[in-house]
Amino acid sequence: MTADPSPALNVNLPQPPGRRFGLALGGGGARGLAHIPMLEACDELGMRPDIIAGTSIGALIGAGYAAGMSGRDLREYVLELFGRRFAALAVMRQRWTGRVWDYWNPLTPALVNGVSLIETALPALLPKTFEELRIPLLVVATDYCAQNECVLSQGALIPAIAASAAIPALFKTVEIGGRILLDGGFVNPTPFDLLRGRADIVAAVDVMGGVPPLTAAPNSVDAVMASTQIALRSIVAEKLRWAAPDVFVAPDVGRFRVLDFWKAAEIWEAAAPAKEEFKRALTSVLEAKLQADKSD
Repeated sequence: MTADPSPALNVNLPQPPGRRFGLALGGGGARGLAHIPMLEACDELGMRPDIIAGTSIGALIGAGYAAGMSGRDLREYVLELFGRRFAALAVMRQRWTGRVWDYWNPLTPALVNGVSLIETALPALLPKTFEELRIPLLVVATDYCAQNECVLSQGALIPAIAASAAIPALFKTVEIGGRILLDGGFVNPTPFDLLRGRADIVAAVDVMGGVPPLTAAPNSVDAVMASTQIALRSIVAEKLRWAAPDVFVAPDVGRFRVLDFWKAAEIWEAAAPAKEEFKRALTSVLEAKLQADKSD
């Protein structure tokens, strides 16, 4: 992704009266830290979404923003948690309420209990339910048995986020309302289509990244992850054909791995051009909407 050399925009845009702004934040593991500069862009433009849709890491970061955190707040929190590997472990240890093995289901010890992990890692100010959020939030998960999309928007918040981020073979599935749920990326990696009919202006941030340069033959894990990414990109490409958002940006973060949370600063640096592109595109859309409203 390239960006022209025009200066950074820092303005307070008037939102068109009666227009609702919806923001979709996609899944991608640690690459989803690139959402934070885009949220900072919204803050700098003076625009907070009226509704947010998120998948996996997008649901997690979207929940923090919907709870009232600013983009800068989220950046500082991530630096506190993941800025240094050992510092991150210390922070998590300080906030532990259980034992180390509470993160694992004793019947399936290879799988991490995502609900416990997220409860430990999330900011303390995050509310317990969707209803307590300042901004409505739609969280996407995959219904394992029905093999289709499940959109969560009410009730307990943390289990919903854990379900949306439950990567198979790494995290336990989550049961909500009798449904067995796992990572929402399998059905809707970047859920901008959910915002049509709910918002007049829709912006989406896709953090799957492009294909990283091949420097050596991929190992089995990398090959599996790459195969999954190909399928997810196909889903997004198809949705773009029939329900494209007003603004769509895809930060150049493909070289980062799903669990590269320790590389937050590098991810943000890679996402910087996309942030400026996002601001310019959103500004252009808003100005066009305002002009259209004046001419009506």
